[in-house]
Amino acid sequence: MTVSLDRQLNRPLVYPDSDGQPMADNTQQFRWIVLLKENLECLFAQNPDVFVAGDLLWYPVEGNPDIRVAPDAMVVLGRPKGDRGSYRQWQEGGVGPQVVFEVLSPFNTLKEMAKKQQFYDHYGVEEYYLYNPDRNDLTGFHRVNDHLEVIEEMAGWTSPRLGIVFTLTDVDLEIYYPDGRRFLTTVELAQQAEQEQQRAEQEKQRADRLAAQLRALGVEPEGE
Repeated sequence: MTVSLDRQLNRPLVYPDSDGQPMADNTQQFRWIVLLKENLECLFAQNPDVFVAGDLLWYPVEGNPDIRVAPDAMVVLGRPKGDRGSYRQWQEGGVGPQVVFEVLSPFNTLKEMAKKQQFYDHYGVEEYYLYNPDRNDLTGFHRVNDHLEVIEEMAGWTSPRLGIVFTLTDVDLEIYYPDGRRFLTTVELAQQAEQEQQRAEQEKQRADRLAAQLRALGVEPEGE
């Protein structure tokens, strides 16, 4: 194994928190990365021992900062939540990400993605999902006999580790929580919350009108 100059000179190794690359090349790729990362956060919001990150450098090998990759989204089961500048596996009890996601842009090359797949295979990722939003093409890999193997049919596939379900329509990818709720964007979540607030307000107004009518009849509403 090649020993770095820093090690030869007994200088402390530096593990940069940034690789200088943009998180996304266009708005569509960015939207999908955010959708995945935020919904995965929501999926495990009540579990303190699941770490979810987006575009975070993962260093699997102590002593070699050149071995690294930044998945668009990753899930690490068995590690606590919290802020990190990078994910250094030897400081995390040796636990690496079990599930990773990549969202393609037109600038990604086959060579680049092949290298990432080899990386994830070598360093123990159990599930790897690759989505091309321009072509609405989803490819998945899962670990079988210590190697990542392609999932033959992704439509309707349920992630063994996450329990989420992938559904491919003619125009888009939809992902569902184990309880059947669809992954939503921040805007959709805000609209949903507003609709629920409006429904709650309407219910309160109906209850208030009913209470007023009962009082007009000389009946005191229950719970008042």
